Formats: sequence, C-alpha cells, structure tokens
Amino acid sequence: MPADLAVIGLGHLGLPLAQAAVAAGIPTLGYRTGDESGSLSPAELRRMLSGGFRPATNPAELGRVRTAVICAPTPRGADGGPDLGQVQAAARALAGQLRPHTTVILESPVHPGTTEEFLLPLLERGSGLRAGRDFHLAYSPSRVDPGNRDVTPANTPKVIGGLTPACTESAAAFYGRLTDKVVRARGLKEAETVHLLETNYRHVNIALVNEMAVLCHDLGVDLWDVVRCAETKPFGFQAFRPGPGVGGHGLPQDLSGPAGRGLRMVELAQQVNSRMPGYVVQRAATLLNEHGKSARGARVLLLGVTYKPDLADLQGTPAEEIAVRLTGLGACVSYHDPHIPAWSVLDRPVPRADALYEAVADADLTILLQHHRTYDLQGLSVKAQLLLDTRGAAPTGAAHRL
Repeated sequence: MPADLAVIGLGHLGLPLAQAAVAAGIPTLGYRTGDESGSLSPAELRRMLSGGFRPATNPAELGRVRTAVICAPTPRGADGGPDLGQVQAAARALAGQLRPHTTVILESPVHPGTTEEFLLPLLERGSGLRAGRDFHLAYSPSRVDPGNRDVTPANTPKVIGGLTPACTESAAAFYGRLTDKVVRARGLKEAETVHLLETNYRHVNIALVNEMAVLCHDLGVDLWDVVRCAETKPFGFQAFRPGPGVGGHGLPQDLSGPAGRGLRMVELAQQVNSRMPGYVVQRAATLLNEHGKSARGARVLLLGVTYKPDLADLQGTPAEEIAVRLTGLGACVSYHDPHIPAWSVLDRPVPRADALYEAVADADLTILLQHHRTYDLQGLSVKAQLLLDTRGAAPTGAAHRL
C-alpha cells in the first residue's frame, strides 16, 4: 500500500503524529532517525499496522509520499542549545529521495531560523530541488502533552508557518486532515518562535511558583492553599504548582550565544528550577534531623521517579539528581514506581521496593516525587514514618509539604 505520509523520527513527537494520522485514515510510513524513546505496546502496534501504518528502514521509501514530517529529537547539546544531529540525519535521508511537489514539514524543537538556515540547504543540496518552487517547506511546533487524555491532535490547534504562502497552505491542507483548527503564522520564524514562547512560558511560571514555595515555607505560609485560592481569579492568572524540579523533553531556550541575544528571564528560570532537587534534599535532611535522625544511614524511599505522572518516561527527571545527592549524604536510597521496573543512577542500579506499603513503613523518610494515580496517599501517609510531599498531593496534615 503506498503511503501518503512519512513520519521521520518515531520518538515522543513522531509516534503521536503517526498514531493520529493512522486514526484519520492516512496511510503512514514511519522511519526512525536513531535511538528514540518512543515505543508502542503490542496492541497499539497491531492497531496501527491494521490501520495503514508501515515501518520503513530503507530511505528509498521516503520518496513515495506526498508529505514528510521530520520529528527527530533535538536533545540539549554541549553548547546548551538543541543538538541537530538527528534532524541533519533525517534531512539527508529525505533529501536523496525528495521528489517535486512534496510537502516537507519540520516539527522538531529548534531555534528560530533553523528551518530556513539549516534544514533548507540540506534538502536543496541533497535533492537538487528548490524549496518554495519545486517542493513545499514549513514548520509546525509540536504540541504533544504525553499522558494527557483530554488533549488530542483533533482538539489541539496546529500552528503552521511556511517558506512561502503556498508552502503554508500546503502544510495547512495536510494538518487540516488531523485537527479541527489550523492557525497560520506569518512565516517560518514566527512558527518556530511560537514553540520558543510556549516552552519558556512553562519554565518561567514553574520557576516563579518554585520560588514562592521556598519563600512560603520560610514564612510559615501554606503555598498550596495560596494557589488554590489564587486560581479562582477569572482573569490574569493561570495556576502552576511547585515540584522537585523540571523534567521532560521541552527544554527551556534562552538563545544565549555569541550574538549575546539571550532571554534573561529564561536564564533565571533555569537557575531557579535547577536548584529545586538540592532544595528537596535539604528539606529531607532537615526533616530527619528534626526527628532525631541523621541523613547518613537513613533509609530513604523515593516514590515516583518519572518526570510526569502515569508515564514511563525518565527524560530529565529530577529524581536522578535527588538520588545522587541523598546518596552523597550517606543515605540508603531505594525507589518505587509502577511504571519503571528497573532504574539506574550514575550506572548503578537503585534498589526497587516491590512491596510498597512495607517499604514505606520501613523507610525513615519517604519522598513523594511523582503522584501516580495508583498511589493511595491517604493509606501511604498512615504507614510512613515521615512523608515529604513535593507535589501537594497528600491530604492536608498527612505529610510535610514542599
């Protein structure tokens, strides 16, 4: 069966797009760009295969589609910016097979200007075709929220910016098959900067509420009650909640570099958020001391080590630094997470608690890092000797909150 669409990159961005396309009845080809984190259950894979999905390993197959979307991961590079290595590999694989009238769309998180200044030359050199004349080129920021069942491709507006107006319209025609609303940006850079704003908005606001958490603890104020009350304001406020740090795939981008055009607010937000794992460990040590125990030799159980609830993803999780710091203080660290059967930190396996309630009762201190829906915090708080709740999820008075 010929494919209408090629999704290049089958990680946390590409797989949801491929699933949405198959659900919409679009024959889809999936092409991996490297060691990507996305995975499908056997049942999900069977559904996709029966719906018209086809994995591909031969780049030649990329030349038989009308639309190619590059969803290659762009992890943080040595310079702090996105590493474009897999985008480059994807572009080269596609360029050698690119045919006239194909629509090429980049969804990978990148700095503004990347599509035109980095991707376009790779495609043109490798294909001998000219973007905007022989093939369409556009950028669309990915808006995937892993684990959120209420947010789907169909009900999430899709922003599109093309190299030319015709490029924008071609990309809009494709995404119009997947979503109820298409939003046209003025051009490539505007669409790329949408991603920049959306990602940094999250990090800056998390940093603000993390700072408020530290301040409120020092003042003896219940921050969680403050947020509960503040979010009743019907304008000018959106509730964010503190946590032990910020993980996930959406990296903050301050654009600092040789040109010196940085975003000072984002830089400060990164500093605040990166301090939170250390603050959690400080609070943990203080709690132990207040109850006549030392961090050295203490049995500390970490509950939930993924970066997001109900998701088996460790990308950027603050649990790793917390485990390292606690171990450095001499604590005996173990963990429980229903989604992570084995976990290593600094290439050393962390003991996993199989019997949750027994482990909580045995630990000198239990730290809730992620509130998975399977955790009965009322019951766990009764069993725990000491419970530090970094998510504000335990019943009021049942735990020490961040």
